[in-house]
Amino acid sequence: MQSNSKIKVSIVGASGYTGGELLRLLTNHPDTEIINAFSRSHEGKPVWLVHGDLLGDTSLKFSGDPGTEADVFFLCLGHGASDAFLKENPGLLGKKIIDLSQDFRLKGTHDFIYGLPEFDREAIRTAQHVANPGCFATAIQLALLPLAKEGLLQSDVHIAATTGSTGAGQSLSDTTHYSWRNNNFSAYKPFGHQHLGEIGETLHHILPSWKGELNFIPNRGSFTRGIYATVYTDAVAQISRIREVFSAYYAEHPFTHLSDHAIDVKSVVNTNKCHLRLEKHGGKLLIHSAIDNLLKGASGQAVQNMNLMSGRPETTGLKLKATAF
Repeated sequence: MQSNSKIKVSIVGASGYTGGELLRLLTNHPDTEIINAFSRSHEGKPVWLVHGDLLGDTSLKFSGDPGTEADVFFLCLGHGASDAFLKENPGLLGKKIIDLSQDFRLKGTHDFIYGLPEFDREAIRTAQHVANPGCFATAIQLALLPLAKEGLLQSDVHIAATTGSTGAGQSLSDTTHYSWRNNNFSAYKPFGHQHLGEIGETLHHILPSWKGELNFIPNRGSFTRGIYATVYTDAVAQISRIREVFSAYYAEHPFTHLSDHAIDVKSVVNTNKCHLRLEKHGGKLLIHSAIDNLLKGASGQAVQNMNLMSGRPETTGLKLKATAF
């Protein structure tokens, strides 16, 4: 049930990209109070020294202790680190937790609910612990959920998706340095990306009879943020029927929108939206999907889940304007 009091929030791993986006979103959220920004490496420093866009917006300093006083804990830790953190801090399991790593996304991992609102919004409303979906997984699943729901997903799915450099996180590596990434393009983890497991679980939950394969080629793009995915599969139904299916499925979901015209990354960057476009080419259905990997693919969706878990409208604090140009 919705309360008139502020939601007290702690962000664990607040110095990274997703932590910074949560700080930005929740600083301007009408119903939240950030009481802790946990980062041992930046303990005692003002958060704006790391996240310069927050200069003048908050006097909050990084803490070296996650505390226990918050109502909601966001875990913005590296993959594998969230599980370890909760084992070190078991008392937090009695709190609401939204984890942004991949540690709890697959079934059977503790009591975490998979946090894709367009898939299972009602379960999220009553959840104590939510596992935020992966960024690629979000863009790809939003392209496929309506087909699975209507039983129109009948064969293999082929996906090519390109992400901006922020998808690799804030830690430096050979493929995140500006001199390598700029004016460059490459593929990585073909057919074996870690997000395939969660996508497959969702699709088989909706349509157990589907026996197809997910053929996924992830790419690194020469831009900072955003994901653009092209997804195609065999389809017998007419395009008019498929558009009706997508429009009906997303009619009650405020962040996913179907376009009759070309879509692009700039139209969704800095928003919690997903833009979709459908095309039919002979017997193939081509679906374009664009999201901001740091917002709908991470921190924005985490705030959307927090809103649902606390009885707020899911759009609260997320009516954001795209940068566009």
